[in-house]
Amino acid sequence: MIVIYHNPRCSKSRACLKTLEASKIDHEVVKYLDEDLSIEKLEHIINLLKIKPIDLVRKNEKLWKENFKNLDFTDKELIGVMVKYPKLIERPIIINGNKAIIGRPPERVLDLI
Repeated sequence: MIVIYHNPRCSKSRACLKTLEASKIDHEVVKYLDEDLSIEKLEHIINLLKIKPIDLVRKNEKLWKENFKNLDFTDKELIGVMVKYPKLIERPIIINGNKAIIGRPPERVLDLI
């Protein structure tokens, strides 16, 4: 089953979800701003994405710029920051089995279905 980590307020996230719904493929929607994401779960997602934790940070987010931009974090610390402030996590994230993508642009979701 495909899982989408979704933020309903994000147009890119809504576009990816719309594509999944149109495909009629079973999928689960995780509203990651409303549900607690564990450090272990986020580590797993980052491993599936095959990226460094910093690559999952929304660096243009006001919260990042004002509070974290000039600080130096280990990967583990940065994952902890994203778990505490999920608004900093790039979205949407789509997972299908052992493959994952960040749905930007939204058409990338087609690579997983």
